Amino acid sequence: MKVRIDTGRCQGHGRCYDLAPDLFGEDEEGYGTVLGDGIVPPEKRDQARLAAANCPEHAVELAEES
Repeated sequence: MKVRIDTGRCQGHGRCYDLAPDLFGEDEEGYGTVLGDGIVPPEKRDQARLAAANCPEHAVELAEES
């Protein structure tokens, strides 16, 4: 699984980095950022799904890797 944030939709609510601080951080203006390369380790997938489900703008996007 890989995660990304659509910066055009992100409004800076911070739900992603509050719910999954191992996967997301914040920039200097409070907008969410993906930490690292966006690859989600298997043990963090539930956190990624939780962050995506709780983003009011649906800016957190998940992609299953094949």
